[in-house]
Amino acid sequence: MIPILDLSDEIKKLRPELDAAIAKVLDHGRFIMGPEVKEIEETIAKAFQVKHAIGVNSGTDALVIALRAAGTQEGDEVITTPFTFFATAESISICGAMPVFADILPDGYNIDPESIRKNITPKTKAIMPVHLYGESCMMGKIMDIANEYNLKVIEDCAQSFGARYFGDCRSCDGNCSQEKLQGSFTGTIGDAGAYSFFPSKNLGAFGDGGMIVTNDDEIAAEARMLRVHGAKKKYHNEVLGYNSRLDTIQAAILSVKFPHLEKANQGRFEVAQRYNEAFAELKNEILTPRLTKGHVFHQYTVRILNKDRNEVQQLLKEKEIGTMIYYPIPCHKLPVYDSIQAEVPKTDMATKQVISLPIWPNMPIEKQNKVIDAVKEILG
Repeated sequence: MIPILDLSDEIKKLRPELDAAIAKVLDHGRFIMGPEVKEIEETIAKAFQVKHAIGVNSGTDALVIALRAAGTQEGDEVITTPFTFFATAESISICGAMPVFADILPDGYNIDPESIRKNITPKTKAIMPVHLYGESCMMGKIMDIANEYNLKVIEDCAQSFGARYFGDCRSCDGNCSQEKLQGSFTGTIGDAGAYSFFPSKNLGAFGDGGMIVTNDDEIAAEARMLRVHGAKKKYHNEVLGYNSRLDTIQAAILSVKFPHLEKANQGRFEVAQRYNEAFAELKNEILTPRLTKGHVFHQYTVRILNKDRNEVQQLLKEKEIGTMIYYPIPCHKLPVYDSIQAEVPKTDMATKQVISLPIWPNMPIEKQNKVIDAVKEILG
């Protein structure tokens, strides 16, 4: 079986460095907020050219804490996409706010700026775009809308670590603030960005982990306080916070893996490029993703246009090709949000069509060929 992701080659190559980094933590014994946490924070802040990077316990905590640090309160509304993992909407609800679901683009998977605009009300506090599958949202238009209505922007970058925005958006008319944002890393454009270091992410730890980045000093100070039980000074708790510190061992692992990130993301892009070239002859049967500059292909996700997606997945399984559906149930149709009415037809359609194929940085050519041959046989 070819899995959706295989980390064994990466671990094998980095094993000596990983063992040494973990041993160093074991030797100094500072397992909570040890020096490796500050090291990875400073490394990422410098690489992404942002003032602050705050390590936390998970990507979900990064979203919750970033929202609260940006002033989200009970009764507020935060506009986001329903075509995402539950944690996006969940983080909004945990803050006491209400997620408002805008639709996705007709030929993509990220939130549609025009749908954002249509869902703004006097209660709207913030926008939470999700850079799904590793492709940047239309941040020029989103930031223009946020500035027009004085809204905060918290970027969900769980799947886009290392991705950049270059303004080559779908349906681009050039009529936005894209020029000044060219080359910006996702997460550094809005008021704050939230990353996940779940093991399957482009930069993954060996357990849970997350990070918030921001150029806003007040948001950074609030986030640092919230991650340690709402205290700026130990035993002087000012607000209700969280026990949400990035684990020292996980930080050490991330420091080993970070220097290899750009090459790894390029490797993912090359696999996606090869898939696209191979599937070009199936253009009436399958919609492949765009190879936009800055896309880091956390997932390689296609749409099955004329066959039953679930049947295709089963046929691929029989050929020993692992796949995943991200996501079979959009957030607005989950039981927890059954009281929320959302008119999002493009999202509803995507959930019936999408399927993600195996991809990882050093995926062997023979395994790529097996995936390609199986897809062609089933859809050709």
